Amino acid sequence: MNRILIVEDEQAIAELEKDYLELSGFEVTIENTGDKGLEQALSGDFNLIILDLMLPKVDGFEICKRVREEKNIPVIMVSAKKDDIDKIRGLGLGADDYMTKPFSPSELVARVKAHLARYERLLGSGVKENEVIEIRGIKIDKTARRVYINGEEKAFTTKEFDLLTFLAQNPNHVYTKEQLFQEIWDMESIGDIATVTVHIKKIREKIEANTSKPQYIETIWGVGYRFKV
Repeated sequence: MNRILIVEDEQAIAELEKDYLELSGFEVTIENTGDKGLEQALSGDFNLIILDLMLPKVDGFEICKRVREEKNIPVIMVSAKKDDIDKIRGLGLGADDYMTKPFSPSELVARVKAHLARYERLLGSGVKENEVIEIRGIKIDKTARRVYINGEEKAFTTKEFDLLTFLAQNPNHVYTKEQLFQEIWDMESIGDIATVTVHIKKIREKIEANTSKPQYIETIWGVGYRFKV
């Protein structure tokens, strides 16, 4: 059974989310403060975290940052704040999704299932040992889910790794943001394709010598992105 951690200071909202998730077959743990949520997130065996942004003691940004330093499990950030800067910051820290309150519990469940299904398929995909992609100084170890740039290992979040690997496996093919969002996030009608732009930016910061003149992931203006070989 998949275990979900909800870090949410509004108890009524947390209990409602828990009820819907448990009806869908998930085991759910709730923490109402940021410090306790961070402790659970780092020490507990959870498959996904639903993380509120504004929390007492430790905020959601710091929790997301700390979790990403140690784990690659999906993180869904939720907030009543509608500012794009908060969404961009959250996604930039490694959150896999960002939901703005109020939202329907059924939509939350749909997103949880989509992220878990994608993550579980990748972990149990039966990839052959040591399947590696090497392109001009980039080495992507699909089996170990590790990335090396000119021999130096770089840390990638789950979605950053998935997006880089997909593009590298399909070089010289131009993909729209919508196509990449559907492929990597495994969702078509829910979510925000701005997520793609944020993740491309973070990937470039890790693989490009000069992000203003990318040598690997090109922007095809008005269309999308292409991995150049």
